[in-house]
Amino acid sequence: MASNSNSRPPSPLGLEQDQEFDYSKRSQWLRAAVLGANDGLVSTASLMMGVGAVKHAIKAMILAGFAGLVAGACSMAIGEFVSVYSQLDIELAQMRREEKRAGVVALGGDDEKREGLPNPIQAAAASALAFSVGAMVPLLAASFITEYKVRVGAVVAAVSAALVAFGWLGAALGRAPVVRSTARVLVGGWLAMALTFGLTKLIGSKGL
Repeated sequence: MASNSNSRPPSPLGLEQDQEFDYSKRSQWLRAAVLGANDGLVSTASLMMGVGAVKHAIKAMILAGFAGLVAGACSMAIGEFVSVYSQLDIELAQMRREEKRAGVVALGGDDEKREGLPNPIQAAAASALAFSVGAMVPLLAASFITEYKVRVGAVVAAVSAALVAFGWLGAALGRAPVVRSTARVLVGGWLAMALTFGLTKLIGSKGL
């Protein structure tokens, strides 16, 4: 019986480290996606609330939100592409220096060393997609609601629910206190929408 209980060999240490490393990489990508979606949510909702403060027509709010979605997604994609490409150049240069010091001639088919390097196109696409997903929440909430006050209420309610979800998910991925982190994200989103609405309303009332 004793031999049967010990018959299964322990998992190799390297395998456990690989699994932990893979989890860490997935966690970082998911966390970045959540932050990008939260950015799209708050910025687009704030833009729609600001325009809605002076223009009550549904068309004005939807167009403002759509413009914010496209502009924000493009900005996120370009910024991420440039940033990750710079990181890629640095890592490739470092690899070449290490190979030169070791007296190793880099071959064109050495894919194993480079498969773990950052991918600028993938990062840009993921960033733009995450932003767009968040921005779609206020856009969908405001669609087809002609009554102004109901439309604003629907946007605030939908954005609040999404902020809670993103805050909880971001806290869970970052292993942070869930309640505190979620409350921080929710209050921050409310403040962004309220400030944009109030300041735009003030400027609009002055006829500027």
